[in-house]
Formats: sequence, C-alpha cells, structure tokens
Amino acid sequence: MISSTTGLTRPKLLLATTGIALSLVVAACGGGDDQTASTPATSDQQAEPSGEALGIRLVTPQEGAEIQAEPPQDLVILDVRTPEEFAEGRLEGAIMIDFYEADFADQLAELDPNVPYLLYCRSGNRSGQAAAVMEQLGFTDVSDIDGGILSWSDAGLPLVK
Repeated sequence: MISSTTGLTRPKLLLATTGIALSLVVAACGGGDDQTASTPATSDQQAEPSGEALGIRLVTPQEGAEIQAEPPQDLVILDVRTPEEFAEGRLEGAIMIDFYEADFADQLAELDPNVPYLLYCRSGNRSGQAAAVMEQLGFTDVSDIDGGILSWSDAGLPLVK
C-alpha cells in the first residue's frame, strides 16, 4: 500500500523501485558479458514450455527453439544486445532494446507484462539482469535463453541478419 504522506504515485514508486533494482543488479553482476550470470535453476525453471504463464526461467537453446517454432500467442522475442550486435545476427522475429541505454528499464516497462517473452543477449549475463528487472515489473512469462546467442549458435540453431 502506498502511503498518502510519501507523495509517490504508483508509477513513480514503480520507476524508483525499478531504477534501484536495476542499479543493484548491475553493481552486483557487472555490466559486461565477459562473466556469465549464474542462477541456480529450480525444477520450476526447468518446466517445459506449455503455453501457460510459467514465470521467469532459464531455458536451453533447444527449448528456446521449440518455443520459437511453436510460439505461444503474442510471443515477443526480445534481444537486449547493442544495435551492432543485433545487426550481426539475431533470432528471427526479434525486437531489440539495448541493455546499455539509460532508459532501458523504462523501455521494458512500456512492454506488455502479460504476454510471453523469449529473451536473450550475447552470453546470458545481460538477459539474466533484464529478466530480474522484468520480474520486478510484474512480467509473468519470460524464457531466458541460457548462454545467450553464443549457446544458440553453438547448438547450430538459425540466425537471421
């Protein structure tokens, strides 16, 4: 509940909370992709895609390819790399929001949190951080490709330019 004495409206509180959360995640995990995010997977995170909202979870490149091949209704494929990386090759149908943009969290907040997302970056670090922000923003169905586009390519899965 928001106290009327704070003077913060729900949107302002959400933006402030999101900014703080993003700052903490970036500070804790570093901003580069040289380190791979390491989040222990629970059995809930390993659930097979079934078309229903499954929360925020890591998926293998093969599971990501299955989601892409038989997409749930309104699937958004979200690439959080830079424009240069995006131009080098991406998953078919992907949209890009640059993780390094100052208004990254604001851009995420403009997306529909109730549709499914297939999320990736280069190695999994930025997408892991983006998934944490998306969770804070109330997104209900985010599949983060473990190992990013590097793992996707290593698995021999297709990219488009």
